[in-house]
Amino acid sequence: MSTLTRFGVSMDETLLREFDRWLQSKDYANRSEAVRDLALHALTQTASHSPEAHVAGTITLIYPYKVRLRPVHTSCHPSIIISANLQVHLDPETCLKVMVVNGPAADVQELADQLLGMKGVRGALTVAAAHCQSEENDDEQNSN
Repeated sequence: MSTLTRFGVSMDETLLREFDRWLQSKDYANRSEAVRDLALHALTQTASHSPEAHVAGTITLIYPYKVRLRPVHTSCHPSIIISANLQVHLDPETCLKVMVVNGPAADVQELADQLLGMKGVRGALTVAAAHCQSEENDDEQNSN
């Protein structure tokens, strides 16, 4: 079980007022929750660029219905697990596809780049969680 540590943050008054408006618009109960979430987001984004990171997230694609996406075969990316695949017709001409993926950061990024690089396809890769192999090793060593 982890313990909480308190620390102070100094901030310009103008920035603090803007931060308070932002966290109120996001329904945070207090500044601590918002700072924790921002720190976790920043660390997740940084870790997701690490070669040994394992990431989980979504690849969101928006494309004209007439565009046929190349099939995504897990045999081409055996290290990536596609947990879910949702396709919605937004209107008669536009599709939205969301793929829930997890695997090595570099492989997930490559798959996203291949799909998003297709003509007429827009979208984004959103990394929701990242876990570095070196962090796992540190955790194992600390528990022994």
